[in-house]
Formats: sequence, structure tokens, C-alpha cells
Amino acid sequence: MIDAADKTFLTDLFHAAIRAADPEQVLRGHLPDKPKGRTVVVGAGKGVAQLAAAFEALWAAPVEGVVVTRYGYAAPCQHIRVLEAAHPVPDKAGLAATEALFGAVSGLGPDDLVIALITGGGSALLPAPPDGLSLEDEQQLNTALLASGAPISVMNAIRKHVSRIKGGRLAKAAHPAKVVSLIVSDVPGDAPSQVASGPTVPDGANQADALAAIDAWGIDLPAGLIEHIRANPAPDPSDPVFAQNRVTVIASARLSLEAAAARSAAQGVPAFILSDAIEGEAREVAKMHGAITRETLSRHRPFQPPCVLLSGGETTVTLKGTGRGGRNTEFLLSLAITCAGLDGFTALAADTDGIDGSEDNAGAFADGRSAGRLRAMGRDPSAMLAQNDAWGAFDALGDLFVPGPTGTNVNDFRAILIR
Repeated sequence: MIDAADKTFLTDLFHAAIRAADPEQVLRGHLPDKPKGRTVVVGAGKGVAQLAAAFEALWAAPVEGVVVTRYGYAAPCQHIRVLEAAHPVPDKAGLAATEALFGAVSGLGPDDLVIALITGGGSALLPAPPDGLSLEDEQQLNTALLASGAPISVMNAIRKHVSRIKGGRLAKAAHPAKVVSLIVSDVPGDAPSQVASGPTVPDGANQADALAAIDAWGIDLPAGLIEHIRANPAPDPSDPVFAQNRVTVIASARLSLEAAAARSAAQGVPAFILSDAIEGEAREVAKMHGAITRETLSRHRPFQPPCVLLSGGETTVTLKGTGRGGRNTEFLLSLAITCAGLDGFTALAADTDGIDGSEDNAGAFADGRSAGRLRAMGRDPSAMLAQNDAWGAFDALGDLFVPGPTGTNVNDFRAILIR
């Protein structure tokens, strides 16, 4: 079994990272001046309901609006409607929610203010197929992107060309009202236009970029989707309708990892942040982390034990098997195989929104005995990894990490405690 004290220590670091992205705390210093006219809140993402509730408490003035979150992630608001829809594959409730957001910003004037609260997960929650395309087309697109192993920047460059809301189109619909976007980043590099595919923040990616990405990553899409992308440009960031808008990233993986590092240091264990923007195939990223762990334990370089190695970002999984799991559990299963038999480390990898993949766990714990314990049960860890069945592996071990929905989303959190 995983050492109980190590699990407690790593769980404490996870919660320190979550507290650094607490909605009320991160909103407090970024509120704009109150407008002469109406204040309308719109938003989407896994943590948006909690942001909306915190905004109501801080604003202390009349407010209205609508936000959409994942099923089961709602939080009570007094004046802002909270809708729920499917994630990661969009559904009809998401279609209705998208129309509700458009309705909330329609007919506004130059004295009105739109507050856009955007967190990770909003892309799937805001399906809006253009004329000539259907929800089924958008579902097929999302499924193909999720299975491709492409990084989030590539997915979003494609998604925004097959949508009536992404790529700044919601902000364009709100003109001439001013739009202030307050963003909790879950993307490597914290580019605001990448979070939830930027419903209020356009970027410079064009059709050629999207088509090149589809070709480079071998993403199999119907001809109708390809032709739509080819024929329909996304909004231009230099369009004057965006000129008065303001965009601020109020929480990110960097800030959360720094909080976890400070918490670790306060308990007498130095922490080192490898990066807050790691991308790549989860099982390959794990091999790099495993190599650093082994080097630290055996040669006391590049770090001196005891210590904690922290990293964030968003890895990907190219689906080839039929198992259950997410990118954080896949990372850990690969790490467990890479470091099989190595004593002196315990690792936690988890999604900061509380859900890794499609199950109810945020991630899992692993150590140098995890692969051997699986083999003792008659299970082959390498075969389970090949089948993308990391959830099954850690469920069998009893080492899943299930904190429940956290109310925020700053992407992956990885912590390796080296004694």
C-alpha cells in the first residue's frame, strides 16, 4: 500500500494549489469599475459556477446573466442563472446554454458591461455549430480531437473554426458593450484565447493553420467539416469591436504550483517546479519525470533528497485501447512502470478540477511498488497501459484520488515526493 503519511503530505500540497485558485480570492483584485448601465455576467467552464457566485458576493450591485458548467458542478447563485451541460462530448443542453449566453448579451449598449468568466472545459460546454452543420458534426469533431493526442492549442485552433461562439464571437455579439474577460487558465502558457477556445478572446490563427494542424496530426474529419473550415475565417483580433475590451488571467497553473511549493517548504521539504507548461504524450512525459526521480534518488542530482518535484501543464493521451482512464492516471501508470522497484518516492498526479478523464477520480497515487503489486494480482501493468486502462490499474490497487469537484480548473497537478 502507498505510505499513508506520504499520501497525506501530497494531498495537502494539492489542496494548497487549489486554494491559490479560490474564486473569491482571485477575483477580488480584478473587478472593473461599475458601469452606468447593466452588468451582465456570462461564462463557461468546470469552475465557472463558483466564480459566478463569488462575483455576486463581491460586486455588491445589480447583476444578471447566465453561465454554463459541467453536470454536477453547479453552485448556487442569486441572480446569475447556472446551466449544466455535458463534458467532454457536447450535448443538446450545451446547445441551449450557448443560445442563452447569446441572449444575455443581445441588445446591449455602450454603457453596459459584460463580465465574461471563463475557465477550462468551456469548449465542450458551448457547442454552436454554424449554419449547415449539426450538433452531431460538433460531437464527431470533439471525439476525433480527444482521441488524436493533439495538444490543446491545436484542438482549439480547429474548434474555433467550426463554431458560432468560439474565437471571440461571443464578445463580438456583445458589442457595443464593453467586455471584461476574467480567465482561469488551464492551458500551457496561459494564452487567454486558448482557454475554452476563447469565446470572448480572438487570436490570429487562421484557416490555413487549422487545416495544417488537421493534416499534421492525422485527424480524420468529414469532408463537410473540412470545407467549412476552408471557407470561413475566424474573427480578426484587430477588429475595432474588440478595441475597448479587457482580458485578464486571474489564476493559472504557475500560481498554484508556487503555492504548493511554498506549502511544502513550510513543512521542511524543499520543492522544485520543473515547469508549469508541460505538454506531450502522458506516458512519455512520465518517463522524463521517472528519469529525474531515479537520478535524484541514486545520485542526488539534479536535486538533493528530501524534496518534492512539481509540474503542471496538460499532457495528452492518444487512444489506442478500450480501457478507462485519464491523462493523469496514464502518466502515473507509466511512471510506476518506469520506476518499478525503486524505493523512496511517492507520486500524486491529478486534474485540478477534480475529474481525470470521464470517471469520478481526479487522479491517483503511485510509488515504486505499484507495478509489482499489479503483477502480484495477476495483472500486467504494461498491457493495461497499452489498453489505456490506467483507471482500472489504480482502481484495482485502491489508489485512486477522489477529492470531488474542486470549483476551479488550472490543469494538471503532478507532485513527486522523494525521501
